[in-house]
Amino acid sequence: MATYTLPELPYDYAALEPVINPQIIELHHDKHHAAYVKGANDTLEQLAEARDKESWGSINGLEKNLAFHLSGHILHSIYWHNMSGDGGGEPLAADGVGDLADALKESFGSFAGFKAQLTKAAATTQGSGWGVLAYEPVSGRLIVEQIYDHQGNVGQGSTPILVFDAWEHAFYLQYKNQKVDFIEAMWRVVNWQDVAKRFAAAKERAYNLLLVP
Repeated sequence: MATYTLPELPYDYAALEPVINPQIIELHHDKHHAAYVKGANDTLEQLAEARDKESWGSINGLEKNLAFHLSGHILHSIYWHNMSGDGGGEPLAADGVGDLADALKESFGSFAGFKAQLTKAAATTQGSGWGVLAYEPVSGRLIVEQIYDHQGNVGQGSTPILVFDAWEHAFYLQYKNQKVDFIEAMWRVVNWQDVAKRFAAAKERAYNLLLVP
């Protein structure tokens, strides 16, 4: 029985137009995300076979594959909910996301400072990767991470709460090679309600995740 399954989209393919066209959403979710789900499940089966046979010659490749596919599945699962056709703008207390707005100001100096950092992190990824806003539980602050592929350059223990997909398959059919234009457009569909809920949940779970008292 498969461990991981492809989640359904929380909206239809056309819900994020004109920022992201329906063809991209369909291919991205139904093909690319589905491939990461299959890859994670296949790798778990291969690891089980290796354990049964006590055959460890391919362990390095299998562990790398699991990290790649599982991280791809998790980040994409967050990505879909991080966006809304009614999103965008700036998180404000009047919209019920004041705790998130305050945390962004405390961690980055201002919303503008945070927006500039995440935009640059996502737009300047070398090759494929992500720009991510994450809650870091040791300091209790928000940080921006520039993730290579799906799993490289990540601070251990941090919880992603807002993710910008900077892989070419996320934008090329519509934005061609203009990654910067795509990242700038992404701010028009950010679902701050979803990000705020993830922030609150990450803070609540933080002490259970830490190994130090």
